Amino acid sequence: MTATFHDRVRAELADIEAQGLTKPERVIASRQGPVIKVGGRDVLNFCANNYLGLAGDERVAQAGIRAQEKWGAGTASVRFICGTLEIHKELERAVADYLGFEDTILFAAAFDANGGLFEPLFGAEDAIVSDSLNHASIIDGVRLCKAKRYRFANSDMDDLETQLKQARADGAREIVIATDGAFSMDGYIAKLKDIRTLADKYDALIMVDDCHATGFLGPQGRGSYAHHGVEIDFLTGTFGKALGGAMGGFICATSEVVALLKQRARPYLFSNALAPAVCGSSLEAIRIAAGAEGDALRKQLFANAVRYRAAMTEAGFTLLPGEHPIIPVMLNDAKLAQDFAARALELGVYVIGFSFPVVPRGQARIRTQMSAAHTFEQIDQTVAVFTTAGKELGVI
Repeated sequence: MTATFHDRVRAELADIEAQGLTKPERVIASRQGPVIKVGGRDVLNFCANNYLGLAGDERVAQAGIRAQEKWGAGTASVRFICGTLEIHKELERAVADYLGFEDTILFAAAFDANGGLFEPLFGAEDAIVSDSLNHASIIDGVRLCKAKRYRFANSDMDDLETQLKQARADGAREIVIATDGAFSMDGYIAKLKDIRTLADKYDALIMVDDCHATGFLGPQGRGSYAHHGVEIDFLTGTFGKALGGAMGGFICATSEVVALLKQRARPYLFSNALAPAVCGSSLEAIRIAAGAEGDALRKQLFANAVRYRAAMTEAGFTLLPGEHPIIPVMLNDAKLAQDFAARALELGVYVIGFSFPVVPRGQARIRTQMSAAHTFEQIDQTVAVFTTAGKELGVI
């Protein structure tokens, strides 16, 4: 490496810092939960994807321990060589049955699921029509595919129809509409009923990334498509959020599609099999989410979201509208968002400022997230902390 290279790296880091775009990594010294230990003290946690509160659940943790005791730390290989365990097949079946699909393929990360979906299934003769706010993993997955790319404004059905017409006019063999089921930075839920109508009209397939919906949205927490009561063709999801909070992703589809992906999806073919502990924890999380306890957790989660939204609005904060437990507090300035998060932590609430490139420039925010494990008292305490910090920093 040359001195000029290191000079350039240092200059870029300095520029990121000067713009207030540095994303600090704070060390947590406890299990994930509504209260975590940071810097030697307990603070309220309002920025985790721990929607059902299962990441620190003792049953989920013990299920992972039992799986590791039986199967070891891992397979030391990719699955087609010597890496498929019985627990992998059990988890695939459990996910497919829970979400209502024929089959499931597992990935080491949800990012890999989106990265591995498009390229094996669609070629230069095909078209992918993608929502403008889709997750980075969908964007990167589409880039790896040779299909023609079309983009529509977030949840804008008129624009979607325009792009579908164009794709058909351009002679596309297959068209797939790709969208997040719930958009992670904004908490907006995709208009899947309208998308389904347009897909039927233009003979298109539908792909939904339900990472921020599986486990808690719709009947039994089956996701955004169940919330809207529609059928879709491809579903990607994760075990890293509501379903245990560990890691790993999956694609649900027909058995033939899954069979082809297992032969051609590069992130699957060239990545180690999912760790047994993750499989065990995820199986227990699915068991909880699919049953009566899951219904109670979902009821609490959305009650928490309603309470928080009302109190924050009354306090004078600008929130993005919606019903999802992702509730962005808009600050717009990146440096202000970082200062606000730092002050909130001093006052006992752990949140993170989101800024470019995670969100567009000028749309910096604190993305707060509700959990079923939060109590009303903790929500009220957090609103009080936000109100104090907001007044000190001139936000309200």
